Amino acid sequence: MTIDVIPFVDPGLGNSSYMVGLPDERALVIDPRRDRSPYLHEAERRGWDIVASTETHLHADFISGGRELQAVGAALYAPAGSELAFDHRPLEPGGEVTLGGLTLTALPSPGHTPEHLSYLLSDGARPLALFSGGSLLVGAVARTDLISPEKTDELTRQMFRSLRTVLAPLPDDLAVFPTHGAGSFCTAGVGGERVTTLGRERANNPYLRVEEEDQFVELLLGNLGTYPDYYRYLRERNRIGLRVYGDTQPRLEAIASDEFERLRRDGAVVVDARPAGSWAGGHLPGSLSIPLRNEFALWLGWLVDIDATIIFVTGADQDRQGLVRACLGIGYENLAGELTGGIQAWSASGHPLTSTATAHIGVLDTQMVDVRQTSEWETGHIPGVIHAELGNLQADSLPNRSLAVHCGHGDRASTAASLLERAGRTDVTVMLGGPEDWAKATGRPLEVG
Repeated sequence: MTIDVIPFVDPGLGNSSYMVGLPDERALVIDPRRDRSPYLHEAERRGWDIVASTETHLHADFISGGRELQAVGAALYAPAGSELAFDHRPLEPGGEVTLGGLTLTALPSPGHTPEHLSYLLSDGARPLALFSGGSLLVGAVARTDLISPEKTDELTRQMFRSLRTVLAPLPDDLAVFPTHGAGSFCTAGVGGERVTTLGRERANNPYLRVEEEDQFVELLLGNLGTYPDYYRYLRERNRIGLRVYGDTQPRLEAIASDEFERLRRDGAVVVDARPAGSWAGGHLPGSLSIPLRNEFALWLGWLVDIDATIIFVTGADQDRQGLVRACLGIGYENLAGELTGGIQAWSASGHPLTSTATAHIGVLDTQMVDVRQTSEWETGHIPGVIHAELGNLQADSLPNRSLAVHCGHGDRASTAASLLERAGRTDVTVMLGGPEDWAKATGRPLEVG
């Protein structure tokens, strides 16, 4: 028997969820995200009825959509160790669920989280697919340091043991469908592919090729970078359960300039979601530039307090409902609205604007600051630049002189410039382009490592 497994990829957060077509025209969803509409639309297109969803673990990087699907009749299964505070069907390790004549078995796979389960879908004695969640990934494993520093070593050792216990009896040709993938900060290094087979991982995954537990711990903990601040809050919010929106997702309210200014004075965070060049050309003093793109939610979650009241500046042609979905998807609920008429209306009302210099990357006398992640920096960077990851950028740690910030293109550079301006720096230039563009413009090689 073959089964249909339809992936739903969130490229911004780097995760995949899966809808599995069962033999009786019903469907199961693994690790759904909060917006249920893609699953419902696909199920309707295929003539399927979504009857169940499962969670592999309490997610730290996105709000689970299990309750959203539960509201339309799907049973919600989750690890018993999650201790969810709302109605669900808890699964203990080794527990089984029969769906459409197939068996879904909960396999204990702690490490990424203490309660983590992987799910093996079988037709009788024949394994069909392994949904590995945040345990085995493509060429990697999930990180084990998100719970607490005190538990990291224990969880890493549990990961080593659970991978071998879970995988040992399973065949090489078994398809593996991880939740975390490229772009997710829940991983300890990962390539661009999102699905794999067990045999391929046994042959190529460095974490499966390590034979000694201590070596595994050293390898895994040596490959962990930084991660967004909001990861510290979402596990508990997923455990408690946030509001179910269903088909009534909120829209951004229109806020006139004077009211917008009042909210700003009262402490609301101004997020300017326009492209980097638009923000640089004219923006509200103290606004935070986070261009609306796939990675918008990631940087919002890294840089803005999860309980903050947020007011937005947007461009005329931007996807406002996409912006709302991105915010709700990581648990940001206090979205007060957007500036009516955009930046033009703000200026026409007599309110102040400021601008930031931009330049195409190339030969420049100004001190440059590279705000990319360490893993990006190590693959190639401009000689003589200062490295300061965007998520940990501190104005007082940088030289007190003119600075030019760059990333790989310009979006993160505009965010960095806005952070520096909020800290009182007025001598910042946004570089458009990245290290490869610099190398082409100057004919000089990048430094590696």
